[in-house]
Amino acid sequence: MTSINNPQSIRNPQSAIRNGSAVRAYVDLARPFTLVAPALGFVSGALTALGASPREPWSPALLAAPFIGAAMAALLNAGNNALNQIYDLDIDRVNKPKRPLPSGRLTIAQVWTFTNITYVLALVLAWLVVPGAPTLSWSKSHECFWLVAVAVVCTYLYSVPPFRTKRLGIWANVTIAIPRGVLLKVAGWSSVKTAIGVEPWYIGCIFGLFLLGATTTKDFADMEGDRRGGCRTLPIQYGVRRAAWMISPSFVVPFLMINIGAATHVLTGNFWLLQILGGVMTAYGLYVLYLMLRRPEDLAVEENHVSWAHMYRMMFVAQIGFALAYLL
Repeated sequence: MTSINNPQSIRNPQSAIRNGSAVRAYVDLARPFTLVAPALGFVSGALTALGASPREPWSPALLAAPFIGAAMAALLNAGNNALNQIYDLDIDRVNKPKRPLPSGRLTIAQVWTFTNITYVLALVLAWLVVPGAPTLSWSKSHECFWLVAVAVVCTYLYSVPPFRTKRLGIWANVTIAIPRGVLLKVAGWSSVKTAIGVEPWYIGCIFGLFLLGATTTKDFADMEGDRRGGCRTLPIQYGVRRAAWMISPSFVVPFLMINIGAATHVLTGNFWLLQILGGVMTAYGLYVLYLMLRRPEDLAVEENHVSWAHMYRMMFVAQIGFALAYLL
């Protein structure tokens, strides 16, 4: 069957192997696991807006823009991952030698091509995201596009010299928290209704403040390479133990804001579900703090400390929890 349908693969088995290896290299470059959180975050933001006061009347057409936005968020994150790996090449040779660039599976030119294509596609999709239905028209409100444009600028500030905030301690955390926390949620909201107002930005700040500290969980095990690459992350600047304590508020304070927001009617979802969500997330954050602070020295010796995995799980739980609290 193979020889009939694809005789070329028999004549050139090495070519087929190379093609498969190239595809795998690009997949590794995009880091698929990290693409789930932004896609889910965008959809969660849209569903939250759908159930927010005044509640939007349900129709299948409302889902078109959020799903386009989810694809946009995943593509943008893939491009950001590739861009960061270009400028982190010397660091990755120490910390992540199996990645496509340091391992030689892809060239700098190939990674730049991938980066440019994914960024352009993400911006095109962002322009299509408008409440009601996708459109290329200038007459519609393109709030999502402008929010994504600001996020793109943040990704460049984080990775690309001369700014390269990744090397500037807390500023690295800020330029991650703004696009992946604040703007992502607000962009998702803007796919259903206008983002002008307190509520979408309050929700965005909850996720932004969480990421402001939680993003450091990936820095502890990367200290050797970051130090050689001139990146003075919080663990390098202040030491492992002190850095762990510095980021601790981000695992608790943002989720207390859910309870406060519901009590003050800034958040217009189901009051009791929001109270439960705030309580569950605060308890989850305290558990992660226990894992980090009981033996903070482990953060620097384990390649992916359990707190790093819990950071993603906390994001998933909070995203799904917000959507449910507004829809039910």
